[in-house]
Amino acid sequence: MDLRFVDARPSDEEQAAVDAVLDGTEARRDLLLPALIALQERIGWVSRGGLDHICRRLDIAPAEAYGVASFYAMLSLEERPRRQVHVCVDVVCGAARRAERPGRAEPGIEDDPELVASPCLGLCERAPAALVVEAGPTPAAWPVAPARPAALAATSVVSPWDSIASIPQAGEAQLQLLARAGRVDPGSLASYRAHGGYAALRRALELGPRGVLREVLASRLVGRGGAAFPTGRKWDAVAAHPVRPHFLVCNADESEPGTFKDRVLLETDPFSIVEAMTIAGLATGCELGFVYLRGEYPLAWQRLAAAVEQARRFGLLGADVMGSGQRFDIELRRGAGAYICGEETALFNSIEGYRGEPRSKPPFPVDVGLFGKPTVVNNVETLANILPIVLGGGEAFARAAGEHPSGTKLFCLSGALARPGLYEVAFGTTLRELIGLAGGMVAGAVLRAVLLGGAAGAFVGPDDLDVALTFDAVRSVGATLGSGVVFVIDESMDAVALLERLAAFFRDESCGKCVPCRVGTVRQEEALHRLAAGGADVDAELRLLGDLAEVMRDASICGLGQTAASAIQSGLTRLELFGGGS
Repeated sequence: MDLRFVDARPSDEEQAAVDAVLDGTEARRDLLLPALIALQERIGWVSRGGLDHICRRLDIAPAEAYGVASFYAMLSLEERPRRQVHVCVDVVCGAARRAERPGRAEPGIEDDPELVASPCLGLCERAPAALVVEAGPTPAAWPVAPARPAALAATSVVSPWDSIASIPQAGEAQLQLLARAGRVDPGSLASYRAHGGYAALRRALELGPRGVLREVLASRLVGRGGAAFPTGRKWDAVAAHPVRPHFLVCNADESEPGTFKDRVLLETDPFSIVEAMTIAGLATGCELGFVYLRGEYPLAWQRLAAAVEQARRFGLLGADVMGSGQRFDIELRRGAGAYICGEETALFNSIEGYRGEPRSKPPFPVDVGLFGKPTVVNNVETLANILPIVLGGGEAFARAAGEHPSGTKLFCLSGALARPGLYEVAFGTTLRELIGLAGGMVAGAVLRAVLLGGAAGAFVGPDDLDVALTFDAVRSVGATLGSGVVFVIDESMDAVALLERLAAFFRDESCGKCVPCRVGTVRQEEALHRLAAGGADVDAELRLLGDLAEVMRDASICGLGQTAASAIQSGLTRLELFGGGS
């Protein structure tokens, strides 16, 4: 492709789609991805004429814009049908589909131009799943789950999506983060306020910024995205930073295979996240917050956008939050299919209009984050905990947890279970008890292992079911809580195919910025394929896999490369594959 301006012109339809995003704004680089997504939604791909029109409007070189557009899996630089069915082939859906069609290949995805193989869609509790996307003047996208092979290309009716069905505990009295699910209309601010909504913001305004910070510090809340960093310390560092402005980012780009908790929270209780972000912004001196939501979540996007619009209309966002004279507002940004953008610095680059590649640390985001300014980054589940902390007090929040981490934890259960779904339990609940809440194994299934933490996690065996679900206890058995994935594997599952898919996932999702990850993930997949095919020197291949794991862990820039071999190394041992358990 010629990467200079050429004579290609946008169609009227393309120009209208881009101008709807850019009209009335200055030439802001950070609007590049929204404009590209608008083109994709309008005509089903990013044409050369459309790309050049964006570049002229934003004063960006075509080569740079092409580099961004080619980075994201949900953007196409080649013409596609306006209707696409993204079929999840990742670990959970792939296993479910193989269980339905034992010994048979995936249903002709490569032979149908409407079908596109996709990594995890975040619909794991209803596996196997697909996402239908239709381009046009009124673009549409809707999930299909379970998506049966015969119906993948034929589905044309948008069925009502019942998010509450993903929460088997809905309505139970002990719930905190999921307490409003099923009780509140997620599209109604009035309904949210009738069930206690915005009482926490009112209390936060009474406490003032320092008072809120004291409560969050006292709560001992740690991040729920996987790193478990103390939330209060992060907020305090940004609040005290002399450089202005400050920014707040809600990381809703959960793309870890097996994870769907943030999707369910945003679909069932979007106003709670808007309220929590407002409290966080006022406490840390941020006047603007961003939500970065993965592009595969159309219903969460619709409900969150409606919640932000209503909050702004009724004075709960904007220049005078709740009549306090304080300013805070929220902008929504969509991802376009890139697992790496869940890493906070890659997310910053994506919002700013660059390729979603991670930055070297230090400096850390609390000093140099979004647009080079001090930035608070929290994931959706972490923010959901802010409301009970402000309302009930930080010390009470911490005291209720006793010796365990404070608050409750959301776990995404999938696989060979009677009732897969999103569960909320206290830290310290055992893995056996959690599986029991999900009804235990499906009839006739025998537990082989559990993948904790997702593709970047580790396997535990039947002998580890009594481990307490806390950060330290799970670490003692060589695993991690990560983002809350609990993928239950039975004896009938093809464990070798599972590891091959994990390797393919990391090879696909590596951004390619650093050599250890870019090359290591490819070589890892190749070694597994050789072992699966038979006839390889098993000892030599296992040694190679071990060496690759060590190099990627020690030398990769970010967490993707550092954990790309974790589940595979664990699987070779715990699942006793190719003699790896001996």
